Amino acid sequence: MNPNSEPYHIPVLLKESLDLLDLQPGGIYADLTFGGGGHSRGILERLSPKGRLYGFDQDCDARRNAPQDDRFCFVESNFRFLHGALRYRGVTAVDGILADLGVSSHHFDTQQRGFSFRFDAPLDMRMNQRARLSAAQVINDYDPQMLMRIFREYGELEGAHRIVRCIEQQRTQHPIERIGELIDTVAPVTPRGAESKFLAKLFQAIRIEVNGEMDALEMMLEQTLRVLKPGGRLVVITYHSLEDRMVKNFMRSGNFSGTPVKDFFGRVQTPWQVLTRKALVPSAAELERNPRSRSAKLRAALYTGESLSD
Repeated sequence: MNPNSEPYHIPVLLKESLDLLDLQPGGIYADLTFGGGGHSRGILERLSPKGRLYGFDQDCDARRNAPQDDRFCFVESNFRFLHGALRYRGVTAVDGILADLGVSSHHFDTQQRGFSFRFDAPLDMRMNQRARLSAAQVINDYDPQMLMRIFREYGELEGAHRIVRCIEQQRTQHPIERIGELIDTVAPVTPRGAESKFLAKLFQAIRIEVNGEMDALEMMLEQTLRVLKPGGRLVVITYHSLEDRMVKNFMRSGNFSGTPVKDFFGRVQTPWQVLTRKALVPSAAELERNPRSRSAKLRAALYTGESLSD
């Protein structure tokens, strides 16, 4: 990476996440959201020559940030394939897993990728550019009920039916293929004075659907139970309430409902020991340095190695 270029992505809660990983110099670790490599470089700085790090990213653009380091292996894959990707490389267990679920600055700032409403560009939003489903297909091809579900669940948007009505009216006349066209389409229901907040939620909802983010997160979290060594640590940084709720429930109870499983004697059974009673958030200094970190929440847990059936 060119040191004089703009940063691909500023790592969020870097020291806090690395400290919670409790990095062992000769350990094996996985950074499931490599991106610009900020967290990975921090991990490598704390590893000895015997340590190993596997950096996952489904976006081929991220490969250019891979360090030239014999201890590092770039895995071009969605983290939903965590277990299989590691086994393919001869890794049966790791000492720690880190996942920063935020969209990288590179994606937001690269106009043609279509992630930001700041630019007029094709409606794309694919993190994996080889994937078939794009934002344009979601907007133009999904039926009204599916769109309403996405806007309500993933964007937590009020008045989703009004948004969908605007989209339906427009797409019967002409396909909505560009960001500017979508913004114009929903303009009649965009709250005055809160345009950016509304569009951010709308774009978040579409992006989550395009990339299957919630399904991928659930699959990844389940696989951590097969990949982590007993005593290994899971550290996750989330950016919206849906992600945070899923991670919090999983770390507290070992399932996604958040309902604890109890044994015959009423003792709570969980494969995790929670290390963060409350989610950690960026300091005032970090917020000033990196405003995009403002919604970040960090949670961590230690894998005890005990299954719920033990």
